[in-house]
Amino acid sequence: MPVATPEQYAAMLDTAKTGAFAFPAVNVSSSQTLNAALQGFAEAGSDGIIQVTTGGSDYLAGHTVKNRAGGAIAFAKYAEEVAKAYDVTVALHTDHCPKNALDDFLLPLVAASEARVAEGGLPYFQSHMWDGSAVPLPENLEIARELLPRLSAMNVVLEVEIGVVGGEEDGVSHEINDQLYTTLDDAVATVEALGLGDQGRYLTALTFGNVHGVYKPGGVSLRPELLAEIQQGLQAKYGVGEKPLDLVFHGGSGSSAEEIAEAVRNGVIKMNIDTDTQYAFTRALADYLFKNYDGVLKIDGEVGNKKQYDPRAWGKVTESAMAARVAVAAKQLGSAGKSVSA
Repeated sequence: MPVATPEQYAAMLDTAKTGAFAFPAVNVSSSQTLNAALQGFAEAGSDGIIQVTTGGSDYLAGHTVKNRAGGAIAFAKYAEEVAKAYDVTVALHTDHCPKNALDDFLLPLVAASEARVAEGGLPYFQSHMWDGSAVPLPENLEIARELLPRLSAMNVVLEVEIGVVGGEEDGVSHEINDQLYTTLDDAVATVEALGLGDQGRYLTALTFGNVHGVYKPGGVSLRPELLAEIQQGLQAKYGVGEKPLDLVFHGGSGSSAEEIAEAVRNGVIKMNIDTDTQYAFTRALADYLFKNYDGVLKIDGEVGNKKQYDPRAWGKVTESAMAARVAVAAKQLGSAGKSVSA
């Protein structure tokens, strides 16, 4: 199926919320990892979200140049074409844009989509994340308020981070401390600034102890019950239905199945998957190289085995391993077998 239209993406998010499940949002940085994500979603029969960061877009553009906006557009155009061959629908998203990358990443992409829409086309991306976690909350929300109407005019969804995710991802890093927990006051400030859908749709990454990267179970203290407390507090304050915020789960590697399930019960409809799929991809490559070292290397005067060192040979292995991890995420989050194209 083609990449989701804005209307299809809205239907995906609505279905996840009413059905109490979440879509995996898989970070990619190459055509190989993009293909792996598509394969994984198709194997699970799940719609999904495929996303790129500033660093991923830099790499897509060519690692010797700095052309992240161009890399992101190249990703979107490539995805639009290859996704047609799969029987699931995927949405495209840009992940973690800090303040210092607005001018060379997010804003050029918004402008490019505005020009495309003006010509009768669809936006390149169905949602964009503004990551204001490193600036004071009032500034974070002020920038979000500037972005929301521009995105809403194209039916593009904004994602904001309210709170701090610990660890590091593509140069955005934070300490692991008590700032990892969003408060109800923070959420109220967000609603006062951005509304509850009346000013445009947005996703909210509230933090409840999340940490990017790898940590062993027990290494951080997740409090997914905090999400329920905040949702209930907003419901009571504004007199709206339950779970008024559409939530995103960042930094979930190492989380227990119950922690993930509780977060989904409390309104998470999008969960970012990056570290685990990176490891699945590279672990399969290491396994292949160790098992076929005499074929991929010219050693002891031999010539190796072209069929083994052909990048397509090991690429199929690594892509399938990453795809399997994507399919596991879809099953765990409850999106397996759910597609707007079905």
